[in-house]
Amino acid sequence: MFIDSARIYVKAGSGGNGCNSLYRDKYTRRGIPDGGNGGKGASILIRTDRSLYTLLDFQYNRHFTGRHGAHGSGKQKKGKDASDIVIRVPCGTTVKDLKTNCILRDLDKDGEEFVVARGGSGGRGNRYGAEATPGEPGEERELLLDLKVIADAGVVGFPNSGKSTLISNISNAHPKIAAYPFTTRFPVLGVVRSEHKTFVTADIPGLIEGSCAGKGLGHKFLRHLERTRVIVHLIDMSGSEGRDPLQDYKIINKELKNYSPEVYKKPRVVAANKMDLENASSNLERFKKSVKIKVYPVSALKKEGLEELIEAVAKRV
Repeated sequence: MFIDSARIYVKAGSGGNGCNSLYRDKYTRRGIPDGGNGGKGASILIRTDRSLYTLLDFQYNRHFTGRHGAHGSGKQKKGKDASDIVIRVPCGTTVKDLKTNCILRDLDKDGEEFVVARGGSGGRGNRYGAEATPGEPGEERELLLDLKVIADAGVVGFPNSGKSTLISNISNAHPKIAAYPFTTRFPVLGVVRSEHKTFVTADIPGLIEGSCAGKGLGHKFLRHLERTRVIVHLIDMSGSEGRDPLQDYKIINKELKNYSPEVYKKPRVVAANKMDLENASSNLERFKKSVKIKVYPVSALKKEGLEELIEAVAKRV
């Protein structure tokens, strides 16, 4: 299951208390302060791991609490520091503090990490001549983890335009394929190998008019385009769903522009799919007259025209 958003609570460990202790022997009646410092509490770290691709684990494990540092003891013995806790997340995860509504870090590289809640420092022992002090409390936060998939190319289009069929035939991905809308409910990643380059492509769930305002969960799907380098706009050129290909093209462009000007400005490859069906050729001629851009005619089902499309995407990546 693909989960791209999760709320978690983190609380770092408190530092151990410093020790009040006096060393005495038969020659030292008054006693010499020899209390050790307390140990440091466990910090909470977040680290990216490229082997992960979903935030599913956080649906069942939302609370992360660090251990406290050990207390100091006599003979100037320092308390043991608590081991830090590392929370692993997929690359492309944004970490937001829900209290301040501020983004703490945008993690997009493998192995990148930062301290999200710092453990408390241990208290000072009385070995320094003053009274021992208690350990400091650890930080605590409520966080929102927001995942945006990282892919070189994102395939967009209306439901049933053939995106899943295209992805399954040009990459190693195996998305669910069926003859009904919204078969794909979450982004599916696949590796595409062209003659000169290998790149990652993402099958973005179908967009509809009003997606930028959240209709059909469009805002949850559109955000995954923010990290892509190239957008592959797939159009059902046959109009098999009773829609006009030219109108489909304009609607998707409008949704991208309204959602984010940065996403709208990304390099784009337009592919005319289902060219093996009736009316596709005539619709393509009409489409080319209205839209003065290069269009790559393909049939994802019959695997026709895919090599030229792959090379065009690879060049832009």
